[in-house]
Amino acid sequence: MKTLGHWLTSPWRRSAVAVLAGALPVLAFPAPGLWWWAWVALVPWLLLARSALTGRRAAYDGWCAGFGFMLAMHHWLLPSLHVFTFVIAALLGALWAPWGWLVRRLLGGAPSGGGVAAALVVLPSGWLAVELVRSWQGLGGPWGMIGASQWEVPPALRLASVGGVWLLSFLVVAVDVAVAVLVAVRRARVPAVAGLVAVAAVACAAWVWSPRPDTGERVAVAVVQPGVVAGRDSADRRFDREEELTRGLADRGADLIVWGESSVGFDLDDRPDLARRLAALSRRTGADILVNVDARRSDKPGIYKSSVLVGPDGPTGDRYDKMRLVPFGEYVPARSLLGWATSVGKAAGEDRRRGSAQVVMDVGDGLRIGPMVCFESAFPDMSRHLAADGAEVLLAQSSTSTFQDTWAPAQHASLAALRAAETGRPMVHATLTGVSAVHDATGARVGPRLGTDASAAQVYDVPLARGTTPYVRFGDWTVHAALLVLAAWAAAEGVRTLRLRRSGPAPRVPPARTAHGSPARPGH
Repeated sequence: MKTLGHWLTSPWRRSAVAVLAGALPVLAFPAPGLWWWAWVALVPWLLLARSALTGRRAAYDGWCAGFGFMLAMHHWLLPSLHVFTFVIAALLGALWAPWGWLVRRLLGGAPSGGGVAAALVVLPSGWLAVELVRSWQGLGGPWGMIGASQWEVPPALRLASVGGVWLLSFLVVAVDVAVAVLVAVRRARVPAVAGLVAVAAVACAAWVWSPRPDTGERVAVAVVQPGVVAGRDSADRRFDREEELTRGLADRGADLIVWGESSVGFDLDDRPDLARRLAALSRRTGADILVNVDARRSDKPGIYKSSVLVGPDGPTGDRYDKMRLVPFGEYVPARSLLGWATSVGKAAGEDRRRGSAQVVMDVGDGLRIGPMVCFESAFPDMSRHLAADGAEVLLAQSSTSTFQDTWAPAQHASLAALRAAETGRPMVHATLTGVSAVHDATGARVGPRLGTDASAAQVYDVPLARGTTPYVRFGDWTVHAALLVLAAWAAAEGVRTLRLRRSGPAPRVPPARTAHGSPARPGH
């Protein structure tokens, strides 16, 4: 009977297994939402990479698994980008090739206890380095960070207030490494158990010592979700539906009303009739209305997505232009080179224009809000900067109607819990077609979610919070520490290599053999 190791000597079989192993972590994210799965989901990936006979093969395992991870995490893009989704997944998956090599370097063969202890710190640091690189907006942004799978776990949200989603990613990967060692390396189980105990101790310490938000005053925020409006004149008919729902908020005591992304399809300077209708709604409800305009500007060239505040006398002058655009959805990176993507999918025919700075707006009675638009809620630095600048409520205006029946709406809405916990500020995630949700300063949900089948207006009683979380105060310290760990490890490896060279050539190691005793083929 052939062993699994012999079966995996085929490069094609091994690559297919690597792709499947890389896809497994996606089950920890919404919509499946198996948050606990993240703590063991990387184990097959780790076991496969450590078993590679060469560093080159381990790097290739890392690439294939990274491809599987990216493809599974973004599978809902297939109807829009078609074959280009595979191209993007392959390019981003290559970021995990060095990580695959690193897994074999630290865990391959029979690692010592010291080697395992180093792996428990270096491998999570390497994973964070990959997440840091792919978090650049031009590479798709930080969608699907492994730590984001813990968005509904209260102890994890407390940890997010200390080190952001980065700290959660580090700890999740550290636990996966420890479990992989427990499964495959008997002699090193003591440091593996010690690593698990250390993670538990960190979580307990954060639970006890991290500051809790000081809540007191409350504010009523209404979310208007019109639902799916398609066909001809959809922009006008959507506005009519939003207007109807907003009228129903009269006498409900709302302090602020939030419409979703692209809720107004015309520039308000070009359509003063719409501006007057919005002002009339503000007077009727007694609340300012934050709309989102997706239109060509009359005062400057190009199309912008802008959060615009409207009061009883019309637009107040407070405006935020979206800064971080969705690659291919709102602009095509290097359009001269990649413009062909528009011919095989629904990539943007014209690039949207970017804003230049974040904005904190004053909304009646001294309430200060920090707006973001859609994709921007995935970036922890944006909400952190808004909180540091004095925002009392974070807002994300979103629309995922293109992906209405996929996992995307639920996963996007889950990010609001993380951003709230990181900053110690409540966050409102308002969409056109669902999922809309509100979370308090601890990340706990406030009131009901509005699902993708809802067309409604909902008022939320949102507790405000004071104080500054460690994450807002100290920023991405977890990332900086991880980069220092990698630099220290690389320096130690360099010194070790230099000493080996000075001491003479290493003894010749006989080639690894297969289960049948024949020499293994190179590259397997």
